[in-house]
Amino acid sequence: MTTPHFHPIGTPGQPWGDTERAAWRARQIVQRNHADDVVAALNALPDALEVVQYGQLESITGTYPLLLAMTRDWNPALPTALVTGGVHGYETSGVHGALQFLHDHAPAYAGRINLIVAPCVCPWGYERIQRWNRDAIDPNRSFRDGGRIVESASLMNWIAARNDSLLVHLDLHETTDSDAHEFDPALASRDGRPWIPETIPDGFYVIGNSENPEPAFQRALITAVAPITHIAPADAHGNLAGLPLQAPGVVWGESRSIGACAGFTNARFATTTEVYPDSPRTTPVQCNDAQVAAIRAGLDFALAATGNQ
Repeated sequence: MTTPHFHPIGTPGQPWGDTERAAWRARQIVQRNHADDVVAALNALPDALEVVQYGQLESITGTYPLLLAMTRDWNPALPTALVTGGVHGYETSGVHGALQFLHDHAPAYAGRINLIVAPCVCPWGYERIQRWNRDAIDPNRSFRDGGRIVESASLMNWIAARNDSLLVHLDLHETTDSDAHEFDPALASRDGRPWIPETIPDGFYVIGNSENPEPAFQRALITAVAPITHIAPADAHGNLAGLPLQAPGVVWGESRSIGACAGFTNARFATTTEVYPDSPRTTPVQCNDAQVAAIRAGLDFALAATGNQ
């Protein structure tokens, strides 16, 4: 089913230009504060971690430091893991789950694995509870060609300059009801195409990189999260989010080729987590806890699989 008139901005059948993008941007309202929620939390990290600014995002309404936390006593002989959150700024548990992991669990991995955690890749979107950046570009389609926007390019360039050999990359996301009633219609309008409503999966799931899915790794995350929040079942066609189900809560999807964050590194163990925060069967606390459980399970599995326990 297509819906012919579905968004207040744009002309049906015509992609947005600068005028439409400016009109869309004018509708975005600041609803929370990156400095209070993210920067302050990073500045209160345990001593085992240090905070690094890897870039800067300039906006008409202000400047955002692009920040990450990393192992202070870095050991090049150890494997390295990257955790990213807030690539879509509105996906709250990705940001706060990453911060919770840093505060509560990261020090326990000292001497076992080097950590790099960028909890809020897109602060402009975080403050406005928005999927896109200020230019109406999806950051999770921008991690290619050296980075198509500042948010992606800054992280890609910083990681590339270090030349670390990454073992793990966990990119923390949510699938929300607003995807169906707000962001998908906006995307269709922006691109000048019909809007075809989609079904939002009810529960947690992971998207493994189809280029290198590592099935046992993906299943380990599902096993760790299942006691915390429910796992999304397949739809009537055996799919999750339009992708064939590979195992309970597990699908494969293109990452590197579409510019998804989880695909920009060569990490052997890589995944995109998807929490469902709008269910009456879960809470914000459980969503954050699910992200933390997925991070820990991913790190523990990778360490065991490579004999680095």
